[in-house]
Amino acid sequence: MSDHTAPTSPPGPVRGRIDGVEMVVFDCDGVLIDSETIYIDAELRFLARAGVRYDRATYIRTYMGLSPGEWRERLSVHVPERTGRPLPDDFFDVLDAFVVEAFESALVALPGVRGAVADLDAARCVASSTPLQRLSWKLEHTGLLDLFAPNVFSAEMVARGKPQPDLFLHAARTMGVDPGRCVVVEDSANGVRAGRAAGMAVIGFAGGGHCLEGHSAMLTASGADTVIDTFADLRAALADVVAARR
Repeated sequence: MSDHTAPTSPPGPVRGRIDGVEMVVFDCDGVLIDSETIYIDAELRFLARAGVRYDRATYIRTYMGLSPGEWRERLSVHVPERTGRPLPDDFFDVLDAFVVEAFESALVALPGVRGAVADLDAARCVASSTPLQRLSWKLEHTGLLDLFAPNVFSAEMVARGKPQPDLFLHAARTMGVDPGRCVVVEDSANGVRAGRAAGMAVIGFAGGGHCLEGHSAMLTASGADTVIDTFADLRAALADVVAARR
């Protein structure tokens, strides 16, 4: 397990407190940064070369948001079931190298993220399935790390990743906040399920480049309290989910 330094108070200007929200927990990929479209395009392309073609919406619903270990384990079982042969030994290493190269040139923060996050008067953190070293690199590369550091949590810090609640509960425990006073912002069905299992309110985010028609409905069906398409709507959504739970 990775160690985590003591949390700090969130920086940034204050624009009025939203009663009932002590912390906002952000997923990273597809919420803060527009990386899921890079991941999914590459994964579907490499899987097709290996002889398996997935419907994009089905693939997103099934695999997105899982920890890397869980994702690899599931694919290593599902692909042989469909093809009769295992994935190549170097499949994940070659795919990972391809994605890292794409990140160097194409990875960007989603529109409106910095302003919306900086305006929050509640504590804030990132809780992502991405390994910590790469997670920190992504946030730094897109100019967002200073908004959250050192409150950056990875699934490698807990025994079970999403859709289990362990990561969100670990973040709340480390930050000293009751899970019932946390709101999660998530773009995947697995992440929404994890947030709900942790006893947190969940705002679904459907503004990433990977989001297809029906993405909002998928997040709602998975348990999201409300869904937004843009960070301009974050503050209103936070107030709405708190009001709905009173």
